[in-house]
Amino acid sequence: MKQATHAATGVDARLVASHAIPDMDALVVWLQENAERLDQQSDLAPAVVPKLADAGLLRVGVPLEYGGSGGTILHAIETVAAVAEHSLTAAFVLWGQRAFIECLLATDNDALRDAQLPAALTGERAGAVGLSNAMKFLAQMDGALQVVARPAGDACRLTGRLAFVTNLRREGYVVALAAASEAGGPPAIYAVSDAMPGVARSEDLDLIALRASNTAGLTLDDVRVDRGWRIAADGPGFLARLRPRFLGLQCGLSIGLARRSLRTLDSTGAATRAMLAGEGLTLETELHGLVLDLFDGIEAGEFVERPKELFCLRLLLATLVDEAVSLEVLGAGSRGYLRGGAEVARRRREAAFIPIVTPSVVQLRRAMSR
Repeated sequence: MKQATHAATGVDARLVASHAIPDMDALVVWLQENAERLDQQSDLAPAVVPKLADAGLLRVGVPLEYGGSGGTILHAIETVAAVAEHSLTAAFVLWGQRAFIECLLATDNDALRDAQLPAALTGERAGAVGLSNAMKFLAQMDGALQVVARPAGDACRLTGRLAFVTNLRREGYVVALAAASEAGGPPAIYAVSDAMPGVARSEDLDLIALRASNTAGLTLDDVRVDRGWRIAADGPGFLARLRPRFLGLQCGLSIGLARRSLRTLDSTGAATRAMLAGEGLTLETELHGLVLDLFDGIEAGEFVERPKELFCLRLLLATLVDEAVSLEVLGAGSRGYLRGGAEVARRRREAAFIPIVTPSVVQLRRAMSR
């Protein structure tokens, strides 16, 4: 049964009943002042993770005993959505950092968690997930993993390349990735640090948007990792359990962007508002329903065994974002085409990213068709 929502915000009542989202006022001001710059330039990239940490967002949904502020993964998804309302670049970085934190929370390697989690929660070190290829592999969307592990005594050596990894902060990062075993057996999940010999980050990818997201390629050249850096020996089993949280956080990008576009209709002229109000209300209702379905499925653990239902929600949210931003364009009219109306253009660019972020709409459709 769907939970109640607060009418003014559409936020699930479960989020209000326990741990509220931290006070984001200072962060929102900074994001509003710099959203266009974060989207089109990379000079502020070093500041994004520290700003998110200062606002307390990295601790949301992390148990108190691990240094978090409590709550659940649903609260963490809501923080991604809240940031995405103001900057998809910052929200994408938050997704990467929180997804890495989820890997640490899910590992049975207590020593690795104890060593890496504090710096990830404070924003001292960036956390990234190079697991998109592995998620596709798990869902039979992709044929092979891009990193191979070769046995080396009580350790292994990793070789391969990840073409697209977000939050590779030049000031220091750790990446969670999957590697196929050259010796046979299931793929495993490892953490690798930028300080390890053989780990190399490319220059930032030449993106048309989200340019301050520290998105680059990652090359591993015979990188030695011992068992202390292994997140999970059974990669497929680990990723199957992690996938609802991984994709749930990713859905926060769509939720926040759609909410913001629909909210802009309130500031249009009376005649335009009257003309578009019906479509806007329909999309708002659909969005609230999808969010509740997402939260219900994650909370009940349904998506672990039934991932296609999660894929379906991701697809529906991607479609809704496109419709919401298109409605914003209609509401803005010609003023949205002026440089002074940059927010409309920026959200149009941001919305163009939603269908292609891995797993992409095409990959999800292919997986569901099977």
